[in-house]
Amino acid sequence: MMATLISFERLRFLFNRLKERLWVRPLVVCLLSVSAVLSAKLADGTPLGSYFPELSIESVQALLSIMSASMLVIATFSVGSMISAYSSTSNTATPRAFSLVLADDVSKNALSTFVGSFIFSVVAITAVKNAFYGKASLFVLFVLTVVVFAMVIVTFVRWVDSIARLGRVGSTIEKVDNAALASLLRRRNAPLLGGIPITEEAQPGKEVHCSRIGYVQHIDMVALQAWAEEFDVIVEVVALPGTFTAPNQVLAYVRQASQDIADKDLSRLTKAFQIGDDRLFDDDPRFGLVVLSEIAGRALSPGINDPGTAIKIIGTLIRLISQWNEPAPDNCHKKVLYDRVAVPSLSVPDMFDDAFTVIARDGAGVVEVAVRLQKALCSLASLGDEDISKSAEYHAGLALKRARKSLDIEEDIAHVEKAAEFWCQ
Repeated sequence: MMATLISFERLRFLFNRLKERLWVRPLVVCLLSVSAVLSAKLADGTPLGSYFPELSIESVQALLSIMSASMLVIATFSVGSMISAYSSTSNTATPRAFSLVLADDVSKNALSTFVGSFIFSVVAITAVKNAFYGKASLFVLFVLTVVVFAMVIVTFVRWVDSIARLGRVGSTIEKVDNAALASLLRRRNAPLLGGIPITEEAQPGKEVHCSRIGYVQHIDMVALQAWAEEFDVIVEVVALPGTFTAPNQVLAYVRQASQDIADKDLSRLTKAFQIGDDRLFDDDPRFGLVVLSEIAGRALSPGINDPGTAIKIIGTLIRLISQWNEPAPDNCHKKVLYDRVAVPSLSVPDMFDDAFTVIARDGAGVVEVAVRLQKALCSLASLGDEDISKSAEYHAGLALKRARKSLDIEEDIAHVEKAAEFWCQ
């Protein structure tokens, strides 16, 4: 029963993993190109042929030959440019953002168009040279060739504009920002993933472990609910997406079990936890904060010395946390969908640790970064949320201590202390 249930969230997770594969979209476009070449033959069986002008085979062959010769070169050039952009992302930003750059739609569409056009022209030339087309179908093929050629030109112009930004720090920050915001809003709208809250008086149950070492990437709540209903138990999730797991780490507890549950049945339960080698942005809101913090930390390194990027990321982090703190929309259902799965909520102190620890540590000796961090944390404290205010106050005090120890000039220290006056009131 559990294997037959596939939730929308599970499909979304699998679809996103498929989107990250560079070969998927070019393969689909290649198949469509071959289908378009062969489907042109259908025009010969219709009376439309009498309305079409007669074209010479040589003219169509010449156009297809030009396309086939140029598309392979352009496709090779595009791959080289994309690889350079991917390398730039790892060197100037952080390797953790590589998956987002790899999933860039403009680059994938460009590569797919170039490769698909090459396949289209090669298959069409082969068909034309073997007298596969009649008068009507040859004209249809000519029209398709002109359309494909126009698509190539438009795609190339758009791609050149995009590749100039792809891999740059600003573009990478924007992609991480969008991925983190989507994940945060998804968790805000479903803080318990559709499950029930964990009660303090709940008794510990049977521990569930996983033999694989890695990160929890996704939790299949439908599978957990089905398993819990089958054995009439409550499953208490411990390892949220982003948690590092090892054989000695607990994934979940099984509570209120009225019977002994075999190990093989518990192994079925662990299959609901997708374990992988890397953290993913989809269901792990904290990962986006970690990656943004890493980019800021690298910008503050002596080799790069770019405090402006760190200041920009501080503003991005403030906006992300502020949007996460906003009330969920009225049309967002927060009803319990899985009444046998207890899920912990996202920890605000952990979010602040992920977002600001690296910046406060590496930017302690940069007065403009230390001042901006104090002002940013003050703005977060004014949001009115108690957990956010406490975490902001804690990190502001810690950042002030680091700044006092790292700064040498009294005027710089006084500047940071003035920015921190909010906490001394």
